[in-house]
Amino acid sequence: MPNTNSSSWMQREGNRPDLLCGRSATYTVVNGHFLTLVCSIVVLGGFLRTHLRRSEVTVLIILSASGFVIGQLAHSSVKVYQIVYPLLRTPSYSLYCYFAPIIIFMAALDVDFYILKNVFWQVLLTGLISFVVSFIIIGYVVLKFNRDFWDLQSSLLFSMTLGMTDPIHSVNSLKTIGISKMYTDIIRGESMIICSFTSICFGVFRSNNLHEAVFTELHIILSLCLDILGSIICGYSCARIIQFILTDLFSNTLTSVILCISMVYMTFYIVELLGMSGMVALVTVGLNLDSLSFKPRIELIITKFLIMFSAVFQQLLYTFFGIIIGCGETKYLKFHTVVFLFILFATVNFVRLLTVVLVSPILMHANYEYNWKWGIVIAWSGIKGVFSLLLAPDIHNLAEKKIESPQLFILYVQVISLLTMGINSYMMTHSARTLGLCAISLPRQMAMQNAIKHIQEIIQNTITLFKTEKILTNVNWTLVEEKTKIEYNFPSDPYYVSPDNKEEEESPTEEVLIEEARLHVAIIQMSSFEKQCYDGILSVEAARILIGASKSYCPIQGKFMSIYDVSTYVRARSWLMKFKNMLTVLEYHKDKAPLFLYGNNTFLLFVHHIVFSEEFEYAGHVITVMYIYPMIIHLWPMARELNVSALLSVNYYYVFLYIFRTALKIIILKRKYFDQYWNTLDFLIVLLGIIDLFCLYFVKLRPDNFVLIQITVILGYFRIIRFIPFIKIIIPLLINIVDVQIKKRLRLMYGITKGYVKSQEDTKFLIKHISSQESIYQKLYEILETNKRDAVKELGLIEHEGRDVVIALKTRQAIRSVIAKALKNLTFLWSRGIIDKHEGIEMNKVLLAKIKELNNFPMAIPPPTPDKYLHNIVWLENKDVLIEFFKERAKLAYFDYGDVICREGEMPQGIYLVISGMAILHSLPPTFGIDSSLRSDRGSKTMFTEYCTSGDVIGELSCLLKREIEYTVICETILQACFISLEDLYEGFDVFWPSLEYKIWLKLALGIAYQYFESSLTDEDLDFQKCVAFNLAYVETLSSYNEMTIDNVTMKFVIIVYGSVIDTKTEVPYLAPCILPKTCEQVQGTSDLSKLLVVQAFEPAKNTNSKVMVNTGLRMTQREYNWKRKNEERGFQLSWNRSQI
Repeated sequence: MPNTNSSSWMQREGNRPDLLCGRSATYTVVNGHFLTLVCSIVVLGGFLRTHLRRSEVTVLIILSASGFVIGQLAHSSVKVYQIVYPLLRTPSYSLYCYFAPIIIFMAALDVDFYILKNVFWQVLLTGLISFVVSFIIIGYVVLKFNRDFWDLQSSLLFSMTLGMTDPIHSVNSLKTIGISKMYTDIIRGESMIICSFTSICFGVFRSNNLHEAVFTELHIILSLCLDILGSIICGYSCARIIQFILTDLFSNTLTSVILCISMVYMTFYIVELLGMSGMVALVTVGLNLDSLSFKPRIELIITKFLIMFSAVFQQLLYTFFGIIIGCGETKYLKFHTVVFLFILFATVNFVRLLTVVLVSPILMHANYEYNWKWGIVIAWSGIKGVFSLLLAPDIHNLAEKKIESPQLFILYVQVISLLTMGINSYMMTHSARTLGLCAISLPRQMAMQNAIKHIQEIIQNTITLFKTEKILTNVNWTLVEEKTKIEYNFPSDPYYVSPDNKEEEESPTEEVLIEEARLHVAIIQMSSFEKQCYDGILSVEAARILIGASKSYCPIQGKFMSIYDVSTYVRARSWLMKFKNMLTVLEYHKDKAPLFLYGNNTFLLFVHHIVFSEEFEYAGHVITVMYIYPMIIHLWPMARELNVSALLSVNYYYVFLYIFRTALKIIILKRKYFDQYWNTLDFLIVLLGIIDLFCLYFVKLRPDNFVLIQITVILGYFRIIRFIPFIKIIIPLLINIVDVQIKKRLRLMYGITKGYVKSQEDTKFLIKHISSQESIYQKLYEILETNKRDAVKELGLIEHEGRDVVIALKTRQAIRSVIAKALKNLTFLWSRGIIDKHEGIEMNKVLLAKIKELNNFPMAIPPPTPDKYLHNIVWLENKDVLIEFFKERAKLAYFDYGDVICREGEMPQGIYLVISGMAILHSLPPTFGIDSSLRSDRGSKTMFTEYCTSGDVIGELSCLLKREIEYTVICETILQACFISLEDLYEGFDVFWPSLEYKIWLKLALGIAYQYFESSLTDEDLDFQKCVAFNLAYVETLSSYNEMTIDNVTMKFVIIVYGSVIDTKTEVPYLAPCILPKTCEQVQGTSDLSKLLVVQAFEPAKNTNSKVMVNTGLRMTQREYNWKRKNEERGFQLSWNRSQI
């Protein structure tokens, strides 16, 4: 591989670096003033950006003009020339190495790798086509219309430089108007490909060796491929190092920023020093880093630093090159120069248009949304920037024929860059707005209107709450409501019918609404994955796979991602299992033969002792190891000729020892010897060795027989199989390695599946804000529920397959959750001044150290014994007296695949605590103790499915009610359960009356409340143990016609979890499960048995026996909650025919 950049790192004796303007000074340079000039440029650029925020190109034009003026002053004044001389004596490649790394890294970091991966080949082809078209057409125009007599190499280098598209400025204007990130990433990906390929080409030209040696085309192509491959490998390695640094829990923000920027520059310099492309390496680094590669909030800080450095570097570059142009002779600036500039500008845009025409079929195949409108916008995206400017000085330095006006290369590139920044950026945004690409579609408008309506309701509720505060009695609430009213104007599309024209407006079809909702669901899921990762619930690898899968399936119209779509690693897991099975079959098991078969035969007993000793096995391995060196000599022709007799003797000894070893085994094992593959292989080695010896003997007798000699040579090479028995030593190690990999896959698969289930649950609570149409809501809910059910099934199968791995993962997640909550509480105490800053820092370090220790947490934990599972039943509260009582009465029950544990309509026999395995539960919508005539959904026969896995309890509610079971439970795998009979359960109720039965009802009530109303209870810490200990929530029982008074001051929520009630004042019925509204003051039971969960509005003193609510005198915040029917949370259609009342 040629060292393409060696000239820039090492200056040969007698050579000076190429100067930017071709001039040198013959006097002493004044030190210090150049830094003043640099600081002045930065300050001037800062002031200009402050006052001209919306026009960055104007800032760069002013700075370029200022630089040109400074250059003209330097041209005519020695003192000014002394100030700028450090810039003029700087090699062009050094400027490239100073400024390019940060800018290209920032551009690559902003690209979404998963989006780019989906269209990688299309973007790669687009970039190559763009490079080739610009190379040919711009090169031809330069040769045809330029009057400065540039040679062919200068013209081609200039065409490559001017053909580069700036990856930052080409999309900046599109990002400000809300264009889809997919298109900005396509444009930016194409730009980075062009920049990378151009930098590689310049690196080849920059190499000294290119001028000293003649290379073949194959050699150059091979060198380029190795450069690209090596740069990608170095970039990927650096990305992993940066990710390790940035995710370290103990690194502070300043250290992370410094190390990140330092690693970027170090990677660039090392890769360039090795003769590869630093730009390709940094593109790889940026693409391999995403939001999960950083600690929370670190990415934003690093991005701000990169934007700051990038803006300063651009200001310096445009000013510097303005100075260089001004230092040149103005006599070369003629009228033709201006004409040629406009010709170049027209050519650049024509090349871009032609490129878009050529690549449109490729982009249409990659994305179904691409059309002629996007083609027009992308045609204006050929904006030139700092990368073209950085390579412009090298055109003169690398040219075969030097010209008298090298600054013209920089002038043309800089002016074209500024023209495209101004004109193309404006035309790109204007075209996007005119063609309606910025307009929000009607389904998206509807979704945003729903979100705005929801926010407005929250604002109104907050204002209503604040009106009750005494301290805010004199506030002008009319003005507050007026100023807080949200008004949002959606961007319009001239090609769409105006929403104001109701007669002509066509409402979107259900398919369009579903498609828009699908995209919102994908965004919600990705946000859920990121949050789970930051909370420690999901590993970074699992979150990255889930996010990548979501982004991969987003472009597929109508595709909702299921767990089976994510589980692409199942194939790898299957391969690992097959490989392990193969290794298990090949694993060597030491043979055993009973001693009584030999009677009193001393010889056989002696041989038995030898064969089954450890030393005998070691001796066989030693014989094979000793033959390694002779085998090497045998395969080396020259050495073989010199050691023929010695090799023959060694071969005789080896075969004799192997025959002796095999014979001893056959004497002892007899026919059983061939039952093992390795013994068969040993016998084959012996046969080949004997045949080899005979052939060698016959060759000595018939040295002129050519066929015999060839057979002997071939058999000599077959001696290599004598080393195959070494594999049986490695097999146990390989089995352990494969076991570890399988456990890692199982852990990853379980984490992915669990994270997917959590995202489905999070999405279900937000789909009401996606679409207000009931039909769309129902379809979305059914899809999400089906996907969740499939994922839960996968969880059960994974847990059945690797219980020890799942137990370890769950334990680790539980520890992580507890520590995370402790950190949250520590932050609260720290912010309130309860804990001193120094103490808070030390305690934070202790907790972070505990989180870091989880990296070494065991991968597998053996499952507990069946009796230990009784500790997992929450209503036993881990009390020894309760556990011992049921341990004496509990029985182990075993079920095979397909066995029915309980059937719908049967009376319950007891409860089942699942220890291992998985069962599927089929049922109609649960009745919750309500008569079927009052529920319209009981007319439908829609079956619902759930999965029961380790730790789940089956049959609690039926045993409490002593009523028929409402579901059928069938084993999906072999299942083991702990069975407590109905008689034993009620005996426990009698012995531990009334607390035990009440605690089971409390556990069921909390489960139902969280299952249906989790979004309303997110701020409540309704842990079962806390509810029992501190009476945070309790269960009230109402029979038919019994009444209960609701105190909204002390009762935060009253949730019907079983049965039905009626408001005694309005006579409005409420069916379980639902949250009673705040307007309800007294209810009366209408079912035989009704259970209500009361969540208190304060935390009373610890009192486990009494349910008396004590008013502490603190007025709690009253919130308006929209109570939800079950059809809003489960998909069941609950309705009450008021005409029947």
